[in-house]
Amino acid sequence: MLRPHPQIFMPDIKEPWFFARDLEVRFETTSWLPSTIEEYLSLFAEAGPAQRTGEATPSYLLSHAAAGEIARLQPAARIVAILREPAAFLRSLHLQSVRNHAETETDFGRALALEPERREGRSIPPGAARPQELLYSEHVRYVEQLERYRAVFPPEQMLTLVYDDFRADNERTVRQVLRFLDVDDTVPIEVKEVNPTVAVRSLRAYELVRSLYLGEGPVARVAKPVIKAITPTRLRREGVVTLRRRVLYGKAPAADDALTRELHGRFRGEVEALSEYLDRDLIGLWGYDDAP
Repeated sequence: MLRPHPQIFMPDIKEPWFFARDLEVRFETTSWLPSTIEEYLSLFAEAGPAQRTGEATPSYLLSHAAAGEIARLQPAARIVAILREPAAFLRSLHLQSVRNHAETETDFGRALALEPERREGRSIPPGAARPQELLYSEHVRYVEQLERYRAVFPPEQMLTLVYDDFRADNERTVRQVLRFLDVDDTVPIEVKEVNPTVAVRSLRAYELVRSLYLGEGPVARVAKPVIKAITPTRLRREGVVTLRRRVLYGKAPAADDALTRELHGRFRGEVEALSEYLDRDLIGLWGYDDAP
């Protein structure tokens, strides 16, 4: 929603990951991501001289190194963080990890229970390029994460938002960000629904389509040349998108109330600390009043 603004330039790659160097990469699956400072700066080569440049990598909060690396490269950087209620966020993150082939445990509760094993390097799915992302509880150490930025940036260069405010009024929140960036906040804003929370209907079907798309496996090696020979590139691309949307992905399952209550108890301390840090009642907003 920031990208169309004439005074802002955001690269086509939404999440360059450049400053999260401390997050382990088990194998190279993203050769198109920048690995050198020259490659990173080239993402902004088309920016105009009067435009603010920015990018959006959520894992810069999870990373212990990103804040310092960003400050060293650009001490005048402005940091925008948007935080979501922990239980809902982790449930969404788990569904996304399954969809992205990084998580093989489709049951959210069991995936959370694997965290101790995964800290020891066990039970890591073969498709998980960055195992730390599956340590779900680490994603919601919000105060600790914000403190890493507060240590290297002055308060006036940081804006912390609450996801509920954004969902309640997209436009108002985006205009708040525009004012924080010192750009025109009166421009028209197109409200968009992106990254909806969905679930993979069938891992086997997902694997088949994924292998066909990537050209992996014996079925793909036979089928892909035939598909390419009889189908134009544009239609192949549209066909894969349609298939993934209509067949592979479905409405996310309802949240498990018992598990949600358990997570409210587990993360109540984090929410209390964040409430004090932001001087806002997130206990009430996020429904943690009755958390054990």
